[in-house]
Parts: sequence; structure tokens; C-alpha cells
Amino acid sequence: MATLLVRPQPPDAQGTVLDVTPESAGWEYVGFRVHKLAQGQRIEANTGERECCLVLLSGRATIASGEHRWEAIGERMDVFEKIPPYAIYLPNGVNYDVEAVTDLELAVCSAPGHGNHEPRLIAPDQVKRSTRGSGTNTRHIQDILPETEPADSLLVVEVYTPAGNWSSYPPHKHDTDNLPEESFLEETYYHRVNPPQGFAFQRVYTDDRSLDETMVVENGCCVMVPRGYHPVGAAHGYELYYLNVMAGPKREWKFQNDPAHEWIVNA
Repeated sequence: MATLLVRPQPPDAQGTVLDVTPESAGWEYVGFRVHKLAQGQRIEANTGERECCLVLLSGRATIASGEHRWEAIGERMDVFEKIPPYAIYLPNGVNYDVEAVTDLELAVCSAPGHGNHEPRLIAPDQVKRSTRGSGTNTRHIQDILPETEPADSLLVVEVYTPAGNWSSYPPHKHDTDNLPEESFLEETYYHRVNPPQGFAFQRVYTDDRSLDETMVVENGCCVMVPRGYHPVGAAHGYELYYLNVMAGPKREWKFQNDPAHEWIVNA
């Protein structure tokens, strides 16, 4: 894996600007894709062997899958409005159709599916909101598909980090299948920055430093976290949004802080 940073590309015929697959990432579980569709543009796909969570990052869409149809859903026109999104859960092995009612930014989060759940709408009032940390470690959470809600593999959450603050901090990891102490979860971070010319930093590192990569994250970039600790820092003057997708052999999020920085929790 040459780099953990994936930059957006000009949209293709399907509006795809970013596409992380298990094959491209060199891992087993998480897939992540972003489409930017113009009003009236339409895409059709099949979930294959993977369950999907379609997150309407901004804009409105009509989404259909089999007998299910959700007309003109979507409320926020920009992720930095900070209201919870609409999302659609889809199991593996189903067709789906998305039509952009307005210009649309759509995230397709995926992981191995086992056919245990029906397609469903995740409405904004179902998205739990919370705040973590304090001071310059404060960040705001919107849980789209947490482990308390039904799915086979996927965990999906979005986080707002105020300008100048740290996030995913103290540095923590979830790369060991050792429940109940720690779970193994691959993860992607899809970053948006406000104003968009800004930047943030993300570091991904292991205890032995066999993996130690620090990246300048710009608007629309994705960072892959196959293992290790993965803190994020937002530059002064620029607030940071990211959408996390996690999946692994067990659908449970248990992490361990870097022992060198554990003192911060108790300070």
C-alpha cells in the first residue's frame, strides 16, 4: 500500500469521484464510494455480496430498491449545515436506483452482507447526536448506523470537528480481534473542509512504527485506516467534517488508546 490517502477525481459517467474497494485498499471488509450527480442524473447498481448504506451527504434524491421507494428524500444542501442526513440501508443481493432531485453528493458505504435485514430508510430523527471531549478536543457526533441498529457488518458515523480542534484523540486503535477489550475494524475517513480551501492533518501509526504516515488532508480526500492509531487535527480557521465507515469480523467498536497518551483522558 503506497499511501493511505485517496484524492478525489473528476466525476465519471456515474458521477463517481472517489472509490475505495477492498481490492484497491488491500484489505477485506470496507468499501467506500462517493458520487456527485447533477439534478436529473440517475445511477443503477446491484449491491452484490455487500450490504450498503447510502448516505445523502447533500441534496435530495429518489431512491428505489425492489418494492421499496423513497421519494425526494434529503434535507441538508451542505454537510456543514450540520443537521443529520437521510440514509438508506440495503442488504446484499438487491438492485437499487438513485435519481438526483437536486444536485446530489451521495456516499455509498459497503461491507460484507449476510441477507439478515430488509431495505429501510434511516431518517434524520433516528440519527443519535452527541458531543465528545472538551476544550480543543471537542467534536460532535451523528451516528447514522451504530452497532445498536441492525446491520450485518457496517458501522457508519459522521463527525464535526471545530476549527483548531483535535479529533479521534487521544490516538486510538481497533486493529486486534480481542473482544471484549478491542475489536478489529478497518476504517475510512471521508473528509470535507469548510471553507473548502482549508486543510487538516491525519496521522496513522502503529506502536512499532512499521506503519507511520502523516497526511495533509484537503476537501474531498479519503484516508484509509487498515490498522494503527489515527488522530486528526483541524487547522485554525477551518472546521472539519468526516464520514467514517468501519467493518470487521465482528460488528462491535472497542478501541484502545495509545498508552503514551492515555494520561490525557484523566487530565
